[in-house]
Amino acid sequence: MYALVDCNNFYVSCERVFNPALRQRPVVVLSNNDGCFIARSEEAKAIGLGMGEPAFKSRGLLREHNVAVYSANFALYGDMSARVMKTLGALAPDVEIYSIDECFLDLKGFGRFELAGYAQEIRRVVGRNTGIPVSIGIGSTKTLAKAANRMAKKNPGLGGVALLLSEPDVHAALGAMEVEQIWGIGRRYGALLRHHHIHTALDFAAAPASWVRKHLHITGARVQEELNGRSCLPLELVRPPKQSICTSRSFGTAVTEPGELQYAVAHFASKCAFKLRREGSVASLLTVFACTSPFAVREQRYRGTQTLSIPEASNDTLLLIKAAKRALDRLYRPGYEYKKAGVIVGGIVSAGGPAQTSLSLFDTALHPKELKGSDRLMQAFDALNSRYGPGTLRVASDTSSGWKQRQERLSPRYTTSWDDIIEVRV
Repeated sequence: MYALVDCNNFYVSCERVFNPALRQRPVVVLSNNDGCFIARSEEAKAIGLGMGEPAFKSRGLLREHNVAVYSANFALYGDMSARVMKTLGALAPDVEIYSIDECFLDLKGFGRFELAGYAQEIRRVVGRNTGIPVSIGIGSTKTLAKAANRMAKKNPGLGGVALLLSEPDVHAALGAMEVEQIWGIGRRYGALLRHHHIHTALDFAAAPASWVRKHLHITGARVQEELNGRSCLPLELVRPPKQSICTSRSFGTAVTEPGELQYAVAHFASKCAFKLRREGSVASLLTVFACTSPFAVREQRYRGTQTLSIPEASNDTLLLIKAAKRALDRLYRPGYEYKKAGVIVGGIVSAGGPAQTSLSLFDTALHPKELKGSDRLMQAFDALNSRYGPGTLRVASDTSSGWKQRQERLSPRYTTSWDDIIEVRV
């Protein structure tokens, strides 16, 4: 037995927790550089603001309906997500954090409880502890729990909770679900299924298993088994280690100077190094890319990419910045207006595993001897930033902000910055 707990319009809900005046008012959250809508309240959806739409195309609607518009505040959202997940972890024996706003709960052994009532209690406790409203779907498999959650969100009459436990309820729910809406199917497989006259989740559940395995492979076969009530997707209690880590941003304004581009790439490399240390991993490959706007005229478009091997896998900020600068020097071309850049680290292995050395005939500038003695420095680096806030201690090459994103409507970091904490005066 599984439950899927999904935070309702999560980014919007985070903004409303600390600004109750936003309740019942249309609210949207914008993507990087305040470009497109990435979260909308139910009121914003009702007036026709579409997911992913560029904000500038809806200026009239935003003014007409007095829509509250916010830049994405990922520091706030990440911290609020951690609070929700911590609360859920105390309400079930095992949990799988599926995304920033979704979590699977293992309800094995909860059959003696009145599950609908317990799900409402979960909603009440999460709301009390965090202020975030959630919807809950319960089913005998993760895929059925996902389908039930969709019902809970789409049907206000259910009170935020839906259960798919009996065979008639499952058949009715799957018969009303479009095949593209099945968790793990999507548009590409949906088009294939519709071509073969499979239009609903119930049609897919009843399709010949051999045909499904042939055309949708093992992934589709598992989804079909789950829809038929046979669990084959257990909880992932330990997230598998990442195979690569990418940090990239679109710039608020076009960057033309190589120095400013170096600041940006140094910042991205520093972020990748921190993520590696947090994962307990090291990387042996580093890729840097930089590109112009894809909407520029053809003669003014450019995308450059360079990959370097690191002789001994590392998570040292100084070493990765040095490698990133060298890669940038190789790919940079003058005369272009760069709108985006990023750093990707790969060849990731556990920092506690066997020594990983990349042998190269040509790249000798990054010698393994530079890695020795860096662990204690990085530990101190992270400890200071953890205690006094991100960015307290930075490498000198990670100090410019001219390249950074536009965030003209950013709300305070209520839970992660002492400067932004709410003051209550009586």
